[in-house]
Parts: sequence; structure tokens; C-alpha cells
Amino acid sequence: MSAIITIISVAFQIYEFLILIRVLLSWVNINPYHPVIRILYQITDPVLEPLRRIIPPIGGMIDISPIVALITLEIAHRILISVLVGL
Repeated sequence: MSAIITIISVAFQIYEFLILIRVLLSWVNINPYHPVIRILYQITDPVLEPLRRIIPPIGGMIDISPIVALITLEIAHRILISVLVGL
């Protein structure tokens, strides 16, 4: 069971890291058609896009959906791990 918990924890950490990379890259002028950037967007969009539809940008410019995504992912991670430990 501990191997499954470790795999799930690593998967959540990698996904959270990818969201952070996307946030950092949004501050830099990058080519959105670069294959690595497109893969990053394809991986993170399933979580970020629904949140963007719900949460409007603050002041029309500041997108807080990555922050909400990171908090939500961390909560889901903790709940999932606590359920698995309880089994």
C-alpha cells in the first residue's frame, strides 16, 4: 500500500510542479507553438480551464486560477492519501 501512496504523492507533486512552470512561463514571452509548451498546456488545461470559466481574472489581468488549482489539488491529495491510509 505504501508504494501506491508514494506513486500518488509523486504524481500530485509533478502535476503541481507543471502548473508552477506554466505560471512562471506566463511571465515570459514564449512561443506558444513550441512542442514542449504545447504539451505543458495540454497537460495542465484540464484543471485550469474549468477554473478559469468560474473564476474571473482580478482587475481584468491577474489570473488566480493556478492558485486555486494548487490549493484544490493539495486538498484532493491529502483526502486521497488519508482514505488510502485508512484502508
